[in-house]
Amino acid sequence: MPTWQLIYFSRRVEAQIECWPVGIRAGFLRVAEVMASAGPDIGLPHTRDLDAGLFEIRAKGREGIGRAFFCTVTDHRMVILHAIIKKTEQTPARALEIARARQPEVSP
Repeated sequence: MPTWQLIYFSRRVEAQIECWPVGIRAGFLRVAEVMASAGPDIGLPHTRDLDAGLFEIRAKGREGIGRAFFCTVTDHRMVILHAIIKKTEQTPARALEIARARQPEVSP
């Protein structure tokens, strides 16, 4: 079975995740490692389908909760479109808007 590659929409998105607190970033990296071998659809509580080809990685650490929004593209690649640290129960609409606006730039 082919492995999946995780790439970032831009250096800025990669920097967003690099700035996450250590525990949340570690949670993200654990999920990303599983996704690399099993594919993007590993399900709750690690990933969730947000509809129309957009998914989220649900990263937790003792410092809080992070969300990385991604889509899949050809050749077994997953593109991280946007990332946030959640400060409220609900994911901010603006974060989803940013991810959805970037999605057509990388999806066929």
